[in-house]
Amino acid sequence: MARGLGKGIGALFPTETLETLETVQNDDAIEKIALQKLVVNPFQPRKTFDDEKIEELAQSIKEHGIIQPIVVRKKGKKYEIVVGERRYRAAKLANLEEIPAIIREMTEEQMMEVAILENLQREDLTPIEEAEAYQSLIEKLNFTQEELAKRLGKSRPYITNHMRLLQLPEDVRELVNNGTLTMGHGRTLLGLKNKRRIPEVAAKVVKHALNVRQLEALIKQLNEEVPRETEKPVKKDIFVQATETQLREYFGTNVQIKKAKNKGKIEIEFYSEDDLERILEILQVEQE
Repeated sequence: MARGLGKGIGALFPTETLETLETVQNDDAIEKIALQKLVVNPFQPRKTFDDEKIEELAQSIKEHGIIQPIVVRKKGKKYEIVVGERRYRAAKLANLEEIPAIIREMTEEQMMEVAILENLQREDLTPIEEAEAYQSLIEKLNFTQEELAKRLGKSRPYITNHMRLLQLPEDVRELVNNGTLTMGHGRTLLGLKNKRRIPEVAAKVVKHALNVRQLEALIKQLNEEVPRETEKPVKKDIFVQATETQLREYFGTNVQIKKAKNKGKIEIEFYSEDDLERILEILQVEQE
């Protein structure tokens, strides 16, 4: 099912949607382009493709041909694929020599955004692939997170929460990427104070099939551990623990409630300037 993406495509193609981008217009010429002249979209956010689905598509192409042309843009003597990489891969698997294509003129900015929007709408990216795509847009096109959120019709916390996953160690990112760990697991692991222990704790999550709630409890326990020579922490009552859990989910980061005799405090952790801005936005605190 396609997911709504606000004004993303509309901002790039005022008279077109992602669907009409591939629709043949009156002035379009469909050309046969040799597969060897095609190169994949350099801004393609998807790193892995389902081999079984590509094989199924290849079989369909062998029987019925390619019904819908791919969309490309000319780059030197080659053609970069804008939309249709799965069809291109399946065509290669079906041993075709050429493929029907519509040639469009596009800037790199348009190429990058269309690649992300196409994948978000038609085939879910993993949270890591999505985060890497957002980071690529920010770095290469000099977007701020706020500008990117508006461009893609997302909330800023949504963008930030995804991008925070890139702070995970590479081996743990791969566990999220292949579905062994969920995005919720990844975000919770970032609440661990001793970041060097993240891979170790992630391995424990996988080994014992811990859900996010169980991982939250484990992280809380690990964060409260102190050397034996120091005073043992006072066990928090059930109400305080439940409130901490609610606040962690609300802010998307580690939150601790510390109570003293006649006073107390709430500590909200952040891991970067962007993360701090995200939290301030949630708190509706305006910055000067």
